[in-house]
Amino acid sequence: KKGTEEPLPGFAPSQPVVFCSLFPVDNAQFEDLREAIAKLSLNDASFSTEMETSAALGFGFRCGFLGLLHLEVIRDRLEREYDIELITTAPSVIYHVHMRDSTMIDLHNPADMPDLTHVDHIEEPRIKATILVPDEYLGDVLKLCQDRRGIQIDLTYAGTRAMVVYDLPLNEVVFDFYDRLKSVTKGYASFDYSMEGYREDKLVKMQILVNEEAVDALSTMVHAERAEARGRAMVEKLKDLIPQHMFKIPIQAAIGGRIIARETLSALRKDVTAKCYGGDVSRKRKLLDKQKAGKKKMRQFGKVDIPQEAFISALKMDG
Repeated sequence: KKGTEEPLPGFAPSQPVVFCSLFPVDNAQFEDLREAIAKLSLNDASFSTEMETSAALGFGFRCGFLGLLHLEVIRDRLEREYDIELITTAPSVIYHVHMRDSTMIDLHNPADMPDLTHVDHIEEPRIKATILVPDEYLGDVLKLCQDRRGIQIDLTYAGTRAMVVYDLPLNEVVFDFYDRLKSVTKGYASFDYSMEGYREDKLVKMQILVNEEAVDALSTMVHAERAEARGRAMVEKLKDLIPQHMFKIPIQAAIGGRIIARETLSALRKDVTAKCYGGDVSRKRKLLDKQKAGKKKMRQFGKVDIPQEAFISALKMDG
C-alpha cells in the first residue's frame, strides 16, 4: 500500500552456505532447466543461481543453498515436478588459479582444472564465521572448526551463550559444515559469515574413478594434507552407494596419476556349478573359468550406473 524504495535497515538477504552446479544429463533439456529454476526461484528467495559452462559437462547453473538438505529438496523437485534428469556436481567454491605466465583464472568447477605444469599457485576464499552457541556445546563447535582448518579469532560470552569468531576456508564450509554444526549443537547454534578475501594454500584436485573412468561430477579440490583421508572416506561411501553389477567395479580416488585410495565392489555372482552333481572337478573349474572370462569382457565394455543420490550422499563423510 505504502511502498518505499529503501528497505528497512537491518534486513539482509539470507546467505547461501552450500554451492554446487546442476547440469542436465541431456543438453537438449537446458532450456527446460532454465525455466524450471526460474519458477522455483520465485517462491524460494534463499535459492540463488547463475549460469555457468563446463568443458566436461556442458551448460548448467551454479546454485547456492542453505544446506545439503535444501540442495536435495531443490534437486528432487526439479527431477520430480519438471521431469529433468540432472547431474549434481560436488559442492565447491570459486578458486583463483595463478598461472606461470602471470595470468589468473577463476576456477568454478574442479573438472576444468588446467594442467598443473602451467600453474604457479592456487588461492582459496576465506570467510569470517560468527557462531552463537550455548556454552554447553562450545567444545564440540571449537573441535568442528579446528577440524575444518579454522583459525580462532575471538571468543566472548553473553550470559550462557558464547560467540566464537573463526577464520575458515569456504571450501570446508560448503560441504556439510552447517549440517554438522546443527547436529553437534542439537539445532541451537546460529551461523553467519562474511567474505574475507583469498589466501594461498596447498590445494590439489582429487578425482574419483569408477571402473577406471573419471567421474567429473565428483571431482573436488582438497587440501593436500587431508586428501588421503577424504579420498578414503569417499571411496568407502561410494562402495555402499553404488549397486552391484554383473562385473567387478574398482572405485579409486586419484591425485594426478597417483591413486591414493581404492575399494572394489564385488560382482553379482551366479552359481554356474549348481547343476553339476558329482563328476570331475575339472568340469566345475571349466565353467568357473568361462564365467570369469565373461565378467572380464563385461567389465571392459560394461557401463556403471551411479544413482543420483550417491553424488550428494558421498559427501556426508562426518555423519
